[in-house]
Amino acid sequence: MNPLVITVFLISLGLGTTLTFMSSHWLLAWMGLEINTLAIVPLMAQKHHPRAVEATTKYFLIQATAAAMILFAATSNAWMFGFWDINQAQHPIVSSIITTALALKVGLAPLHLWLPEVLQGITLTTGLILSTWQKLAPLALIMQTASNAHPFLLTSLALCSTLVGGWGGLNQTQLRKILAYSSIAHLGWMILVSQMAPKMTLLALITYIVMTSAAFLTLTNVNSTKTITLASTWTKAPTLAALTCLVLLSLGGLPPLTGFMPKWLIIQELANQGLASIATIIALTALLSLYFYLRLTYAMTLTLSPQTANATTPWRIQTKQPTLALAFTIILATCLLPITPTIFTMIT
Repeated sequence: MNPLVITVFLISLGLGTTLTFMSSHWLLAWMGLEINTLAIVPLMAQKHHPRAVEATTKYFLIQATAAAMILFAATSNAWMFGFWDINQAQHPIVSSIITTALALKVGLAPLHLWLPEVLQGITLTTGLILSTWQKLAPLALIMQTASNAHPFLLTSLALCSTLVGGWGGLNQTQLRKILAYSSIAHLGWMILVSQMAPKMTLLALITYIVMTSAAFLTLTNVNSTKTITLASTWTKAPTLAALTCLVLLSLGGLPPLTGFMPKWLIIQELANQGLASIATIIALTALLSLYFYLRLTYAMTLTLSPQTANATTPWRIQTKQPTLALAFTIILATCLLPITPTIFTMIT
């Protein structure tokens, strides 16, 4: 694809997200979401492969359905009460429809079935955009409407997402599907605390974007999409393989890595709110996610012997891909836990 065309699409992505961020009117927010969808669809289908076209079609239909639900709910609310403001109290049914539509947009369970299949059919670079940037606008709307949403609905979506995100990744061998289920699990953590501490949701989102960006950039650098190809990474880039293990364990929330910070603070907030049972449930579901990250780490480090003799060792050539973003995100994904007291002071 022409670089100028790609630049136009990326600018449109930024415009759509910015428009949703800045809007207090449901119609403008809906327009921003639609610009986002229409900008990423050509990027998803640029390979002209049947699998990519199928994933693009699925994504477009899901996003169009969610956008139609949002527009219908906002129009109904304006018809009943006469206002379009996002932050004002809405009818309970309207609020539930909007929350469901936004959950469908970001892929919260049980409305998640499209996300692993779509992510599996597109390239790693486009998957990075879909897993990070495309979550920003819907999550911003969820955070704005969380105070008016039904607490039971949000809590149910969050707990279901953490459970499905951990359980669904256990038997996967495709790395993009594993990262899709990881996204579902992390979104559950963010949504669970959105009503109590929106700033903590923002912290969890930023941490998730950093860790997921490091994971996707690593897979792009080593050109790996399956567990079996990831296992031979040490022969090509041993240092990067060791750092990739740390990034995966950080995604699982294992201390002393960065990924432990948002989980620690969210569990602490839930305990302070008297929700110890919910905190226990999501802590147990986090063990499921940690298991398949440990399985990937095991596959990378312990399944192939360094003295293997049945194949020629690949040449360790210098990659021509830019690695500045990769190095920066890996450092952030592994080393931010010691500054947790400073971050906690800033968000409280």
